[in-house]
Amino acid sequence: MSALDIQYPESEEAIARIVVEAGKANRPIEVRGGGTRLDVGRPVQSASVLSVAKLSGITNYDPSELVMAARAGTPLAEIEAALAENNQMLTFEPMDHRPLLGAVGEPTIGGVFAGNVSGPRRISAGAARDNLLGVRFVNGSGEIVKSGGRVMKNVTGLDLVKLMAGSWGTLGVLSEVIFKVLPRPETAVTIAVSGLNDAEAAEAMAAALAMSVEVSGAAHLPESVIARFAGGSLKGGPATVLRLEGLVPSVEVRTGRLVAEMGRRGTVSVLDGDVSAGLWRDIRDVTPFVDGSMKPVWRVSVAPSAGHQLVAALRLKTGVDAFYDWQGGLVWLRMEADPEAGLIRQYIKALGGGHATLVRADAATRASVAVFEPQPKPLEALARRIKDQFDPAGVLNPGRMTAGM
Repeated sequence: MSALDIQYPESEEAIARIVVEAGKANRPIEVRGGGTRLDVGRPVQSASVLSVAKLSGITNYDPSELVMAARAGTPLAEIEAALAENNQMLTFEPMDHRPLLGAVGEPTIGGVFAGNVSGPRRISAGAARDNLLGVRFVNGSGEIVKSGGRVMKNVTGLDLVKLMAGSWGTLGVLSEVIFKVLPRPETAVTIAVSGLNDAEAAEAMAAALAMSVEVSGAAHLPESVIARFAGGSLKGGPATVLRLEGLVPSVEVRTGRLVAEMGRRGTVSVLDGDVSAGLWRDIRDVTPFVDGSMKPVWRVSVAPSAGHQLVAALRLKTGVDAFYDWQGGLVWLRMEADPEAGLIRQYIKALGGGHATLVRADAATRASVAVFEPQPKPLEALARRIKDQFDPAGVLNPGRMTAGM
């Protein structure tokens, strides 16, 4: 697609005009921010691109209130720099998809919330969706809608804030987001337990989360991937890693308690500083599967006790590599060849339910399989009614999440 096909509106009114014209002409639009997650979801068959990259800038930020508002096209790096100046952060630790997808460009804050992009700290701080307080967006009819934050109005009977997070631009073009921020922890350490198999690691992580030590990250890195984390600094086979954050005296006390408990399960070491930070960055960004290929990569959410059972079942049938985040409830899978969508979802259902999203695959594969978890018929019917209400002409990212919608 040539640069002439991309439109860069600089106001909500300009977005509205583009959307209205697209509806009248029946010309679908691909909605994008920084363009770093274009390969997540089904390929969008669009006539043009609407980029919010020029709708940028922090619009409201009082550090004492722990709330920030920013236009959707604001680079994530700009948000994080402003927060760092005030020793604050986004608690939900959004993943940077660029390495995994081989993408270029700058992630935007609107894209983070449109994709509900959340990292390892989700187990303690919630997902991106849980930190979103308000939104402004242009729907598929060209109407400017606002909800939450400074304008507490619900114009549709639906929770617009929660609805827009994770909608991937299919319901509206985000123009502004209002979200929570929190102080950056004074220190962080990682307790690494060596030698546990996947099932033992699930038990260890459950035990750690049951303790009153405020674990902010819990992951298990099997032997097949361990060398690809933290520059290969983790030794001795598989590692189960648990993060503690906060004030130094508190972290020291909690570390002692957790080391004592985990020492009964395996060999324990304590990581801090850049090694600890780099490890969790690698977990967040799925670094072990950054291999320059388009081998299918799945993001699977199941009960924490079911993750290792899913992987064990898959390994009996197909070539797969895996590691675990969110206490074992988030499983990252890299398939050797076939995406095995049917097999993965069959096992998820047998293990009590969950959902699988195909995060990386070539365009042909993404066009032929259900990238996002298929919904039961009643929920699919509800999703279609919502799509019809927000985007009656079907011009916003048509088909990105579900074929024909």
